[in-house]
Amino acid sequence: MSIQAKFIKFHDKIKLSREDSEYKDAREKDDSILKAVKKALEEEGYPVIDNFLQGSMSTATGIKNPGEDFDIDRAIVIAFDGSPDDPVKVKKIVLKVLEDRGFKNAKIKKPCVTADYTSKNLHIDIPIYREQNGDYELAVGKKNSSDDNKEWSASDPKGLRDWINDSSLYIGSANKKLEQYKRIVRYLKRWRDNKFSTAVAKKVFSIALTVMAKQQFSSSLDDSEKANDLVALRDTVNDMLHASYFSFQGNEQYRVRVTLPKSPWRDIFDGSSLNTGTQFYNKLTVLKNKLDKAIEETDLVKQCKILNEVFGDDFEVPSSSSTAKKAAYATAGASGTSQGA
Repeated sequence: MSIQAKFIKFHDKIKLSREDSEYKDAREKDDSILKAVKKALEEEGYPVIDNFLQGSMSTATGIKNPGEDFDIDRAIVIAFDGSPDDPVKVKKIVLKVLEDRGFKNAKIKKPCVTADYTSKNLHIDIPIYREQNGDYELAVGKKNSSDDNKEWSASDPKGLRDWINDSSLYIGSANKKLEQYKRIVRYLKRWRDNKFSTAVAKKVFSIALTVMAKQQFSSSLDDSEKANDLVALRDTVNDMLHASYFSFQGNEQYRVRVTLPKSPWRDIFDGSSLNTGTQFYNKLTVLKNKLDKAIEETDLVKQCKILNEVFGDDFEVPSSSSTAKKAAYATAGASGTSQGA
């Protein structure tokens, strides 16, 4: 078995899609909550004109997180005409729906309404938008925010989703490259969950990893379109490190900044601490060095041991080198970047 086959087996273990049996409860609760939210908003004079998934379920980059809740990220859209000047007003309607349905920790956060399901491992986020002529504004503000701290803020949630899912930048084998990119995003998420403490991992945001990997993606496909995920991951991580995301602050500390590629064009790490930026940079550097070591290694078992340390036990190690084929890498051939070159 080749190292690429091991990567694919690992990917199939960690990937999570909306159709998976493990996501069945989340899918059913999402449908049920959506129906209740629609009814409540309509009764208050704010009919829902659209709804859509956000986050990893909308971009096929979800992963299983052992011991953690499944996430539901459902956007609700009301019409611009007739919407309240106070964006928190509609958020309070949604909050009451969640409270009445037995959710715990239901609260209004600045960008969304959020809650945990009492008897199941489910976490729900409901951002609320108003829309007019294809332009979206996000309801921003907490339950008791002052007027200065709540607003309808310009946003482009569908544009961000479509940008992540877009393969048009890739020249040649576009779909294969997009599939490889999304596998790399899943690898990076599992690496983060395995190598960071829980507290810090939550601050190395999935959307940041997704955006960084998209912008710096360096594909590795040979002339027959055979993928080499190890080389693609190493090259992408290397480019992430050498892009402008990390700025040295002195005393071996780094600040991280990643700007959303769509409105509102905000820094995903706005307000992030130097500790988060420094850990992110240092651990990403270690990851790149480990991947270099794995590429240089020719014994499949030893390669898998390195990658098992990086990703955790879902990356399997063969029982012995006597039963494993030695890996061979085809680093030449078609190779694309985030710009399709």
